[in-house]
Amino acid sequence: MFEVHQPVRIKLGKRRVGGLEEFKKEWFDWDLSKEVIERASRKCYEPANSIILEEIQRARDEGERFKVSFSLSGIFIEQLRMFRPEIIESFRQLVKTGDVELLCQTYYHSLSSLFRDPNEFKEQVKMHRKLIEREFGYKPVTFENTEFIYDDAIGDIIAKLGFKAILTEGAERILGWRSPTYLYKTKSGLRLLMRHCKLSDDIGFRFSNRNWNQWPLTADKYADWLSKLQGQFVLLAMDYETFGEHHWPETGIYEFLRYLPREVLKRGLKFATPKEVTEKIEPVDVIEVSPSSTLSWADIDKGIGAWAGNIMQRMALEEVEEIGKIVRTKEEKEIWRLFQISDHFHYMFTGIGGPMEVHGYFSPFKDPVLAFVTYTRGLLTFLRLLLTKRSKKRG
Repeated sequence: MFEVHQPVRIKLGKRRVGGLEEFKKEWFDWDLSKEVIERASRKCYEPANSIILEEIQRARDEGERFKVSFSLSGIFIEQLRMFRPEIIESFRQLVKTGDVELLCQTYYHSLSSLFRDPNEFKEQVKMHRKLIEREFGYKPVTFENTEFIYDDAIGDIIAKLGFKAILTEGAERILGWRSPTYLYKTKSGLRLLMRHCKLSDDIGFRFSNRNWNQWPLTADKYADWLSKLQGQFVLLAMDYETFGEHHWPETGIYEFLRYLPREVLKRGLKFATPKEVTEKIEPVDVIEVSPSSTLSWADIDKGIGAWAGNIMQRMALEEVEEIGKIVRTKEEKEIWRLFQISDHFHYMFTGIGGPMEVHGYFSPFKDPVLAFVTYTRGLLTFLRLLLTKRSKKRG
């Protein structure tokens, strides 16, 4: 499963703006968005989509099936429409093969599932589901929340919205002695597919690390590891930008992507989409994740500390939810939702060691404090704009 997302980043803009359109241009870095989308398209989306399409077709020619799933954020699709619409068409070609499942997520890849009021979360899920149906003619039945954030409260909402399954992290602190290579369910009956952290991160984070004791990671070596696993299935999930953007082409990452399905099929293993897994396999146990133990796929603790672990992040999260109470029009909501994108909070992370290096790699800011100051100044400017509009109407 590949998570495909690019944020619209915030920049320092003018404190006094004439209206919503001017605010949107002043406080969100559309030039940087274009640069990132074009670079990622060139290095990842174009070549990786091409390789996957070729391998799907090659497997079929040999009487086999190679299957993958994608979770495309709504704001990512919006940026593709603006800067690289042909990439959307390449995803459509993949979906048309019948060997690709599209998952649902929050439209803005937001942290709305952490809000006290669940209505915004529900609304963004519905928005995303409609977008995927409109763009691809595909109705998602499997859900992947932003960055695999999950607890039972989130699971209950997703079950009531009609989804059959949800993906989350196979964290040892929740699983205990159990393995992520088995299907579980929630108390409400929602199927729970849990990511194999180590094997996923062997590709996502360690592939090009020459100090790793398993470097170089080859397709045949990795397929051997998979063939020796015990259980019902294994969920491998990572950022799609792993292929060419996070690990550059010269590392051999394209070749790994091309030859892995061949090596896997050669060993008698089969590919399946999350939907197929939940239809063919019976859950072995019930998993409970209380809201005090919320999961994600980030950092060492696999919790929500990457976005809500320090006072800056929590304050920003509380303030953006609070401002939602006075947002009225479609245009106001669009800007408010741009402030909910999870990446803004990721840039505010303070920590040490490996996790801090990961957060710093993705951030356009020199430090977390500058990320926080830029975010809060933008939010206050937006609030001032809303209050000015309201007072003019009353006048």
